[in-house]
Amino acid sequence: MYLVKDIGGAIALMGVSLVLLGTWPVVLAVLERRGRLPQHTYLDYSITNFLAALLVAFTFGQIGADTPETPNFLTQLTQMQDNWPSILFAMSGGIFNGLGTLATQYGWAFVGLSVTEVMASSLKVVIGTTLNYFLDGRINKAEILFPGVGCFLIAACLGSLVHSSNAADNQEKLSSAMVNHSNTNGDTENEELTKHLLEIEQPKDCEEQEPEVAPAAQAVEKLEAGTADFLVDLEGKRSIKVLGSNTFLGLGIVTFAGVSYSLFSPAFNLATNDQWHTLGEGVPHMVVYTAFFYFSLACFAIGIALNIWFLYHPMVGVPRSSLTAYLKDWKGRDLALLMDMTEKHQKKKKKLHMYSSIDLTTSVCSS
Repeated sequence: MYLVKDIGGAIALMGVSLVLLGTWPVVLAVLERRGRLPQHTYLDYSITNFLAALLVAFTFGQIGADTPETPNFLTQLTQMQDNWPSILFAMSGGIFNGLGTLATQYGWAFVGLSVTEVMASSLKVVIGTTLNYFLDGRINKAEILFPGVGCFLIAACLGSLVHSSNAADNQEKLSSAMVNHSNTNGDTENEELTKHLLEIEQPKDCEEQEPEVAPAAQAVEKLEAGTADFLVDLEGKRSIKVLGSNTFLGLGIVTFAGVSYSLFSPAFNLATNDQWHTLGEGVPHMVVYTAFFYFSLACFAIGIALNIWFLYHPMVGVPRSSLTAYLKDWKGRDLALLMDMTEKHQKKKKKLHMYSSIDLTTSVCSS
Protein backbone atom coordinates (compact mmCIF):
# COMPACT_ATOMS: atom_id res chain seq x y z
CA MET A 1 0.00 0.00 0.00
CA TYR A 2 1.06 3.59 -0.54
CA LEU A 3 2.33 5.46 2.53
CA VAL A 4 3.62 8.98 3.02
CA LYS A 5 6.99 8.67 4.73
CA ASP A 6 8.37 12.22 4.65
CA ILE A 7 7.12 15.35 6.33
CA GLY A 8 7.23 17.37 3.10
CA GLY A 9 4.80 15.04 1.39
CA ALA A 10 2.52 15.06 4.41
CA ILE A 11 2.45 18.87 4.51
CA ALA A 12 1.69 18.96 0.78
CA LEU A 13 -1.26 16.60 1.30
CA MET A 14 -2.48 18.78 4.15
CA GLY A 15 -2.41 21.82 1.88
CA VAL A 16 -4.39 20.06 -0.84
CA SER A 17 -6.91 18.75 1.69
CA LEU A 18 -7.49 22.26 3.06
CA VAL A 19 -8.22 23.60 -0.43
CA LEU A 20 -10.68 20.78 -1.14
CA LEU A 21 -12.21 21.10 2.31
CA GLY A 22 -13.11 24.72 1.60
CA THR A 23 -14.61 23.99 -1.83
CA TRP A 24 -17.33 21.35 -1.53
CA PRO A 25 -19.49 23.01 1.18
CA VAL A 26 -19.88 26.14 -0.94
CA VAL A 27 -21.26 24.29 -3.95
CA LEU A 28 -23.65 22.11 -1.92
CA ALA A 29 -24.94 25.19 -0.06
CA VAL A 30 -25.55 26.93 -3.40
CA LEU A 31 -27.54 23.93 -4.63
CA GLU A 32 -29.85 24.19 -1.60
CA ARG A 33 -30.30 27.92 -2.21
CA ARG A 34 -31.29 27.16 -5.78
CA GLY A 35 -34.03 24.84 -4.58
CA ARG A 36 -32.49 21.36 -4.83
CA LEU A 37 -33.81 19.17 -2.04
CA PRO A 38 -31.19 18.22 0.58
CA GLN A 39 -32.34 14.58 0.44
CA HIS A 40 -31.49 14.43 -3.26
CA THR A 41 -28.10 16.07 -2.80
CA TYR A 42 -27.16 13.82 0.11
CA LEU A 43 -28.11 10.67 -1.80
CA ASP A 44 -25.75 11.79 -4.56
CA TYR A 45 -23.14 12.50 -1.87
CA SER A 46 -23.47 9.03 -0.32
CA ILE A 47 -23.24 7.15 -3.60
CA THR A 48 -20.28 9.14 -4.93
CA ASN A 49 -18.40 8.95 -1.64
CA PHE A 50 -18.58 5.17 -1.58
CA LEU A 51 -17.54 4.84 -5.22
CA ALA A 52 -14.57 7.11 -4.53
CA ALA A 53 -13.62 5.02 -1.50
CA LEU A 54 -13.60 1.89 -3.67
CA LEU A 55 -11.41 3.64 -6.22
CA VAL A 56 -8.93 4.73 -3.55
CA ALA A 57 -8.82 1.29 -1.93
CA PHE A 58 -8.25 -0.62 -5.17
CA THR A 59 -5.52 1.78 -6.36
CA PHE A 60 -3.50 3.29 -3.51
CA GLY A 61 -4.36 0.38 -1.24
CA GLN A 62 -2.78 -2.10 -3.65
CA ILE A 63 0.41 -0.17 -4.44
CA GLY A 64 3.67 -1.55 -3.05
CA ALA A 65 4.75 -4.72 -1.32
CA ASP A 66 2.25 -6.87 0.55
CA THR A 67 3.94 -7.62 3.90
CA PRO A 68 2.59 -9.20 7.11
CA GLU A 69 3.11 -5.89 8.95
CA THR A 70 1.45 -3.73 6.28
CA PRO A 71 -0.84 -5.92 4.17
CA ASN A 72 -2.48 -4.53 1.08
CA PHE A 73 -6.19 -3.77 0.97
CA LEU A 74 -7.43 -7.01 -0.60
CA THR A 75 -5.25 -9.13 1.67
CA GLN A 76 -6.57 -7.50 4.83
CA LEU A 77 -10.11 -7.62 3.50
CA THR A 78 -9.97 -11.41 3.85
CA GLN A 79 -8.92 -11.18 7.51
CA MET A 80 -12.24 -10.03 8.95
CA GLN A 81 -12.26 -12.76 11.58
CA ASP A 82 -9.00 -11.38 13.03
CA ASN A 83 -9.54 -7.62 12.91
CA TRP A 84 -13.29 -7.28 13.48
CA PRO A 85 -12.79 -4.91 16.47
CA SER A 86 -10.97 -2.48 14.18
CA ILE A 87 -13.74 -2.90 11.60
CA LEU A 88 -16.33 -1.87 14.20
CA PHE A 89 -14.29 1.19 15.19
CA ALA A 90 -13.90 2.23 11.54
CA MET A 91 -17.61 1.77 10.84
CA SER A 92 -18.60 3.70 13.95
CA GLY A 93 -16.43 6.54 12.67
CA GLY A 94 -18.28 6.39 9.37
CA ILE A 95 -21.63 6.61 11.15
CA PHE A 96 -20.49 9.67 13.12
CA ASN A 97 -19.20 11.30 9.94
CA GLY A 98 -22.43 10.57 8.07
CA LEU A 99 -24.57 12.07 10.82
CA GLY A 100 -22.32 15.12 11.01
CA THR A 101 -22.43 15.76 7.27
CA LEU A 102 -26.21 15.30 7.18
CA ALA A 103 -26.68 17.81 10.01
CA THR A 104 -24.21 20.22 8.40
CA GLN A 105 -26.28 20.37 5.22
CA TYR A 106 -29.28 21.62 7.20
CA GLY A 107 -27.05 23.86 9.30
CA TRP A 108 -25.90 25.75 6.20
CA ALA A 109 -29.49 26.83 5.58
CA PHE A 110 -30.36 27.84 9.15
CA VAL A 111 -27.07 29.38 10.26
CA GLY A 112 -25.21 30.21 7.07
CA LEU A 113 -22.16 28.66 5.47
CA SER A 114 -19.50 30.73 7.24
CA VAL A 115 -20.90 30.30 10.75
CA THR A 116 -21.67 26.59 10.24
CA GLU A 117 -18.16 25.76 9.04
CA VAL A 118 -16.52 27.79 11.82
CA MET A 119 -18.61 26.27 14.61
CA ALA A 120 -18.63 22.67 13.33
CA SER A 121 -14.91 22.67 12.52
CA SER A 122 -14.04 24.29 15.84
CA LEU A 123 -16.01 21.75 17.85
CA LYS A 124 -14.45 18.98 15.77
CA VAL A 125 -10.95 20.23 16.54
CA VAL A 126 -11.55 20.94 20.24
CA ILE A 127 -13.21 17.62 21.11
CA GLY A 128 -11.43 15.45 18.54
CA THR A 129 -7.96 16.74 19.35
CA THR A 130 -8.49 16.31 23.08
CA LEU A 131 -9.66 12.71 22.66
CA ASN A 132 -6.84 11.86 20.26
CA TYR A 133 -4.28 13.46 22.58
CA PHE A 134 -5.15 11.02 25.35
CA LEU A 135 -5.57 8.06 22.95
CA ASP A 136 -2.05 8.63 21.63
CA GLY A 137 -0.55 8.59 25.13
CA ARG A 138 0.07 12.35 25.28
CA ILE A 139 2.96 12.07 22.83
CA ASN A 140 2.38 15.60 21.51
CA LYS A 141 3.42 18.69 23.44
CA ALA A 142 0.38 20.03 25.25
CA GLU A 143 1.87 23.54 25.57
CA ILE A 144 1.95 23.76 21.76
CA LEU A 145 -1.18 21.78 20.97
CA PHE A 146 -3.81 23.22 23.28
CA PRO A 147 -3.29 26.98 22.74
CA GLY A 148 -4.38 26.29 19.16
CA VAL A 149 -7.31 24.25 20.45
CA GLY A 150 -8.26 27.19 22.66
CA CYS A 151 -8.38 29.45 19.61
CA PHE A 152 -10.85 27.08 17.97
CA LEU A 153 -12.97 27.10 21.13
CA ILE A 154 -13.09 30.90 21.01
CA ALA A 155 -14.06 30.69 17.33
CA ALA A 156 -16.96 28.37 18.17
CA CYS A 157 -18.27 30.80 20.80
CA LEU A 158 -17.91 33.76 18.43
CA GLY A 159 -19.71 31.81 15.72
CA SER A 160 -22.75 31.32 17.95
CA LEU A 161 -22.78 35.04 18.76
CA VAL A 162 -22.56 35.93 15.06
CA HIS A 163 -25.54 33.69 14.28
CA SER A 164 -27.63 35.26 17.05
CA SER A 165 -26.70 38.73 15.81
CA ASN A 166 -27.51 37.86 12.19
CA ALA A 167 -30.88 36.39 13.15
CA ALA A 168 -31.83 39.52 15.10
CA ASP A 169 -30.61 41.76 12.27
CA ASN A 170 -32.63 39.86 9.65
CA GLN A 171 -35.75 40.01 11.80
CA GLU A 172 -35.33 43.77 12.19
CA LYS A 173 -34.91 44.23 8.43
CA LEU A 174 -38.03 42.21 7.69
CA SER A 175 -40.08 44.05 10.31
CA SER A 176 -38.92 47.43 8.99
CA ALA A 177 -39.77 46.40 5.44
CA MET A 178 -43.28 45.43 6.50
CA VAL A 179 -43.80 48.74 8.31
CA ASN A 180 -42.46 50.83 5.43
CA HIS A 181 -44.49 48.94 2.89
CA SER A 182 -47.69 49.31 4.89
CA ASN A 183 -47.11 53.07 5.19
CA THR A 184 -46.71 53.52 1.43
CA ASN A 185 -49.17 50.93 0.11
CA GLY A 186 -52.48 49.87 1.55
CA ASP A 187 -53.47 47.60 -1.29
CA THR A 188 -52.97 43.92 -1.96
CA GLU A 189 -49.20 44.32 -2.35
CA ASN A 190 -48.97 44.66 1.42
CA GLU A 191 -50.75 41.36 1.86
CA GLU A 192 -48.40 39.67 -0.58
CA LEU A 193 -45.31 40.95 1.24
CA THR A 194 -46.69 39.84 4.59
CA LYS A 195 -47.42 36.42 3.17
CA HIS A 196 -43.85 36.11 1.88
CA LEU A 197 -42.29 37.30 5.11
CA LEU A 198 -44.26 35.32 7.63
CA GLU A 199 -46.24 32.57 5.95
CA ILE A 200 -44.33 31.32 2.91
CA GLU A 201 -46.33 28.29 1.83
CA GLN A 202 -44.48 25.00 1.62
CA PRO A 203 -45.09 22.64 -1.33
CA LYS A 204 -46.58 19.46 0.04
CA ASP A 205 -45.05 17.08 -2.46
CA CYS A 206 -42.00 17.47 -4.66
CA GLU A 207 -43.63 15.47 -7.45
CA GLU A 208 -46.70 17.71 -7.49
CA GLN A 209 -44.75 20.94 -7.50
CA GLU A 210 -44.89 22.69 -10.87
CA PRO A 211 -41.78 24.56 -11.99
CA GLU A 212 -42.23 28.28 -11.84
CA VAL A 213 -40.05 31.26 -12.53
CA ALA A 214 -41.11 34.26 -10.50
CA PRO A 215 -40.26 37.76 -11.70
CA ALA A 216 -38.21 38.28 -8.55
CA ALA A 217 -36.20 35.16 -9.31
CA GLN A 218 -35.35 36.49 -12.77
CA ALA A 219 -34.03 39.70 -11.26
CA VAL A 220 -32.16 38.21 -8.31
CA GLU A 221 -28.89 39.70 -9.53
CA LYS A 222 -30.38 43.18 -9.16
CA LEU A 223 -31.23 42.68 -5.48
CA GLU A 224 -28.70 43.94 -2.98
CA ALA A 225 -27.41 41.15 -0.76
CA GLY A 226 -28.57 41.38 2.84
CA THR A 227 -31.66 43.50 2.20
CA ALA A 228 -35.17 42.44 3.15
CA ASP A 229 -36.11 41.98 -0.51
CA PHE A 230 -33.07 39.75 -1.02
CA LEU A 231 -33.98 37.62 2.01
CA VAL A 232 -37.57 37.21 0.83
CA ASP A 233 -36.49 36.32 -2.71
CA LEU A 234 -33.96 33.79 -1.41
CA GLU A 235 -36.55 32.25 0.91
CA GLY A 236 -38.91 31.75 -2.00
CA LYS A 237 -36.36 29.78 -4.02
CA ARG A 238 -34.49 27.69 -1.46
CA SER A 239 -35.56 24.19 -0.47
CA ILE A 240 -35.23 24.70 3.31
CA LYS A 241 -37.38 27.57 4.57
CA VAL A 242 -35.67 29.36 7.45
CA LEU A 243 -37.31 32.77 7.95
CA GLY A 244 -38.98 32.97 11.35
CA SER A 245 -37.24 29.85 12.65
CA ASN A 246 -35.97 29.62 16.21
CA THR A 247 -32.40 30.87 16.65
CA PHE A 248 -31.49 27.89 18.83
CA LEU A 249 -32.68 25.39 16.19
CA GLY A 250 -29.82 26.32 13.87
CA LEU A 251 -27.29 26.39 16.70
CA GLY A 252 -28.51 22.99 17.91
CA ILE A 253 -28.12 21.45 14.44
CA VAL A 254 -24.59 22.83 14.05
CA THR A 255 -23.58 21.74 17.55
CA PHE A 256 -24.80 18.22 16.83
CA ALA A 257 -22.83 18.24 13.57
CA GLY A 258 -19.66 19.41 15.33
CA VAL A 259 -19.91 16.78 18.07
CA SER A 260 -20.55 14.03 15.50
CA TYR A 261 -17.58 15.16 13.41
CA SER A 262 -15.35 15.22 16.50
CA LEU A 263 -15.96 11.53 17.20
CA PHE A 264 -15.11 10.09 13.78
CA SER A 265 -11.40 10.96 14.07
CA PRO A 266 -10.84 9.16 17.43
CA ALA A 267 -12.81 6.17 16.12
CA PHE A 268 -10.62 6.02 13.01
CA ASN A 269 -7.55 6.41 15.22
CA LEU A 270 -8.61 3.38 17.28
CA ALA A 271 -9.27 1.39 14.11
CA THR A 272 -5.77 1.95 12.72
CA ASN A 273 -3.63 2.10 15.88
CA ASP A 274 -5.51 -0.20 18.33
CA GLN A 275 -4.68 1.82 21.45
CA TRP A 276 -7.17 -0.26 23.46
CA HIS A 277 -5.44 -3.53 22.44
CA THR A 278 -8.58 -5.19 21.10
CA LEU A 279 -6.73 -7.17 18.41
CA GLY A 280 -5.26 -10.59 19.10
CA GLU A 281 -1.54 -11.11 19.51
CA GLY A 282 0.30 -11.02 16.20
CA VAL A 283 -2.63 -9.52 14.27
CA PRO A 284 -1.40 -6.51 12.23
CA HIS A 285 -3.09 -3.18 12.70
CA MET A 286 -5.69 -2.28 10.12
CA VAL A 287 -4.11 -0.25 7.32
CA VAL A 288 -5.56 3.15 6.51
CA TYR A 289 -7.11 2.05 3.20
CA THR A 290 -8.97 -0.90 4.70
CA ALA A 291 -10.20 1.28 7.56
CA PHE A 292 -11.21 3.93 5.04
CA PHE A 293 -13.24 1.35 3.10
CA TYR A 294 -15.21 0.23 6.16
CA PHE A 295 -15.54 3.87 7.27
CA SER A 296 -17.05 4.79 3.89
CA LEU A 297 -19.25 1.69 3.83
CA ALA A 298 -20.89 2.71 7.12
CA CYS A 299 -21.20 6.33 5.97
CA PHE A 300 -22.86 5.10 2.76
CA ALA A 301 -25.29 2.84 4.63
CA ILE A 302 -26.39 5.49 7.13
CA GLY A 303 -26.68 8.13 4.39
CA ILE A 304 -28.82 5.99 2.09
CA ALA A 305 -31.07 4.71 4.89
CA LEU A 306 -31.74 8.10 6.49
CA ASN A 307 -32.28 9.99 3.26
CA ILE A 308 -34.64 7.43 1.76
CA TRP A 309 -36.63 7.84 4.99
CA PHE A 310 -36.42 11.65 4.68
CA LEU A 311 -37.69 11.47 1.10
CA TYR A 312 -41.06 10.29 2.41
CA HIS A 313 -40.87 11.78 5.93
CA PRO A 314 -39.03 15.11 5.52
CA MET A 315 -38.05 17.31 8.46
CA VAL A 316 -37.90 21.10 9.07
CA GLY A 317 -40.57 21.77 6.45
CA VAL A 318 -38.70 20.38 3.44
CA PRO A 319 -41.06 19.17 0.65
CA ARG A 320 -41.88 15.48 0.48
CA SER A 321 -40.24 13.58 -2.36
CA SER A 322 -39.78 10.00 -3.59
CA LEU A 323 -37.21 7.74 -5.21
CA THR A 324 -38.82 8.40 -8.59
CA ALA A 325 -38.53 12.16 -8.12
CA TYR A 326 -34.91 11.75 -7.02
CA LEU A 327 -33.98 9.73 -10.10
CA LYS A 328 -35.59 12.36 -12.34
CA ASP A 329 -33.93 15.30 -10.58
CA TRP A 330 -30.84 16.12 -12.66
CA LYS A 331 -30.82 19.82 -11.83
CA GLY A 332 -27.48 20.44 -10.10
CA ARG A 333 -26.56 16.74 -9.93
CA ASP A 334 -23.34 17.27 -11.87
CA LEU A 335 -22.11 19.79 -9.31
CA ALA A 336 -23.21 17.59 -6.41
CA LEU A 337 -21.35 14.56 -7.78
CA LEU A 338 -18.22 16.58 -8.51
CA MET A 339 -18.09 18.17 -5.07
CA ASP A 340 -18.84 14.89 -3.32
CA MET A 341 -15.87 13.33 -5.12
CA THR A 342 -13.78 16.33 -4.06
CA GLU A 343 -14.83 15.93 -0.44
CA LYS A 344 -13.98 12.24 -0.47
CA HIS A 345 -10.48 12.90 -1.85
CA GLN A 346 -10.01 15.54 0.85
CA LYS A 347 -10.89 13.03 3.58
CA LYS A 348 -8.62 10.40 2.02
CA LYS A 349 -5.67 12.81 1.99
CA LYS A 350 -6.44 13.86 5.56
CA LYS A 351 -6.47 10.29 6.86
CA LEU A 352 -3.39 9.38 4.81
CA HIS A 353 -1.21 12.01 6.44
CA MET A 354 -2.86 11.64 9.84
CA TYR A 355 -2.05 7.95 10.14
CA SER A 356 1.15 7.59 8.09
CA SER A 357 4.48 6.71 9.66
CA ILE A 358 5.21 10.30 10.70
CA ASP A 359 3.69 11.81 13.83
CA LEU A 360 1.65 14.95 13.25
CA THR A 361 -0.73 16.57 15.65
CA THR A 362 -4.40 15.81 15.11
CA SER A 363 -5.41 19.41 15.61
CA VAL A 364 -3.57 20.46 12.45
CA CYS A 365 -5.00 17.53 10.51
CA SER A 366 -8.57 18.17 11.64
CA SER A 367 -8.38 21.82 10.71
